[in-house]
Amino acid sequence: MKFSGKPDTEDENVSGQTLFGDHPATRELAAVDEVQIFDTTLRDGEQAPGVSLTPEEKARIARHLDRADVDVIEAGSACTGSGERETISRVTSLDLDATVTSFCRGIKNDVDLALDCDVDGVDIVVPASDRHVESKVGTSREENLAATVDLVEYAKDHGLWVEVIGEDGSRADLDYLEELLGASIDAGADRICWADTVGHATPDGALDAVSRLSKLGPTSAHTHDDLGLAVTNALVAIAAGADMVHGTINGIGERAGNVALEEVAIALDHGYDVRTLNLTEVYDLAELVANLTGMPLPPNKAVVGANAFTHESGIHTDGTLKDDAMYEPYPPEKVGRERRLALGKHAGRAGVAAALDEHDVDVTDEQLGTIVQRVKDLGDRGKRVTDADLLTIAEDVKGQERERNVEVLDMTTVAGVSSPTASVTLRVGDEERSEAAIGSGPVDAAINAVQAALGHSFDARLDSYHVDAITGGTDAIVTVEVEMSRGDRTVAVTASDSDITRASVSAMVDAIDRLIANEDGRVLADD
Repeated sequence: MKFSGKPDTEDENVSGQTLFGDHPATRELAAVDEVQIFDTTLRDGEQAPGVSLTPEEKARIARHLDRADVDVIEAGSACTGSGERETISRVTSLDLDATVTSFCRGIKNDVDLALDCDVDGVDIVVPASDRHVESKVGTSREENLAATVDLVEYAKDHGLWVEVIGEDGSRADLDYLEELLGASIDAGADRICWADTVGHATPDGALDAVSRLSKLGPTSAHTHDDLGLAVTNALVAIAAGADMVHGTINGIGERAGNVALEEVAIALDHGYDVRTLNLTEVYDLAELVANLTGMPLPPNKAVVGANAFTHESGIHTDGTLKDDAMYEPYPPEKVGRERRLALGKHAGRAGVAAALDEHDVDVTDEQLGTIVQRVKDLGDRGKRVTDADLLTIAEDVKGQERERNVEVLDMTTVAGVSSPTASVTLRVGDEERSEAAIGSGPVDAAINAVQAALGHSFDARLDSYHVDAITGGTDAIVTVEVEMSRGDRTVAVTASDSDITRASVSAMVDAIDRLIANEDGRVLADD
């Protein structure tokens, strides 16, 4: 029966059953001693359309990867050109704890170019499927195997750590793949890699391949997410004997991307108590990669998405306030995050009270009820209720005027010239500050002027900027919404005006004022 309440098996206690370990070709993941992390954000991740990182940007990411305890960092492909070699050399000069490698084709000159960059090792990719051996490279299985052995020996003779990757391994004949990578191990390779290059594999395919390859020597798994199975295939590969996972931060990469390393790491940690990365670093690392690559994090992205630890529903908010674990699988602090309570039409008294408490706003029970209703009314109109909205409602209900610490006194912009300019005058604390700046447009120039007036000591970050026209015609009223953060605090503010520049600056300055409202040392600007 559909709802009989009885399990299908006679054994009602199935908690001891595991997906991994019961199959004869797998081991229990909870019994795994170590899984190493191989990061290819700087190489495979950069192959995502539209992504191009400078040497300094790659160095910033590499330093943060090292702080996150990544074992191997693939810094790029030395064969790409002189600019890429400069980038790889920049990373190798950082004296990181991680092993730094270059991606190499099955060509000796690629290894030589990698050596010139002073890398610790090379990842040599060789064709594994007949499609790649015969059609792409135009050789035979026998010649491909012999060339691979020669190249491994050459790299090892030059003191390099060597991993051999069987490209398109998930579509290769398994007997040949085993022969090719087995010969690589015999030639001195430190490890071999099963590569699901085009995201073709199912968990069954991963199990079949890796259970055979892992008997040859240390084995890595390189999975892509074209079927949405990248994390699953990585976990299956580990259960089948792999001890290293290739992937990228945020899962960036070609097509649907590589496996997201932060997702593999939290799955192993939370599900099986297997430690890999320093998880407290992953959120800052994810944001850094998102900002530098121009690939924003989807709000519903696991681990690092904006909504991962955000609660709006009154039922969920109330439960979370009573017990942190009520609606979360693991605490946000584990991955360097904070819990957030969002407000909208689903908000309840507990959530609104908690949000007000975050801003040190005290209200009576009667005032709270009024505030909750007004928040719900805004949500019912399809409006996102920002922190500023909530505080404005609270101030109105309490009959108070907010004391501002930062406000705009005057602003002038000049467009239609080669370099749009803006000048602003702010009141910051008890003094006036005036600055001028240029930008790519009047809005950019005005925001640059505001930042100059505040000075370098104010380290707020503009996380998002969104514009909507809310009336028609050439004099349309626009609403600008900005989200800004400073340290662990985040606020979202909207402002409306017929002038997009005034709306933008008003929203940004209001957000800044909200961020410092409860802090000491409110005068922010430099001398």
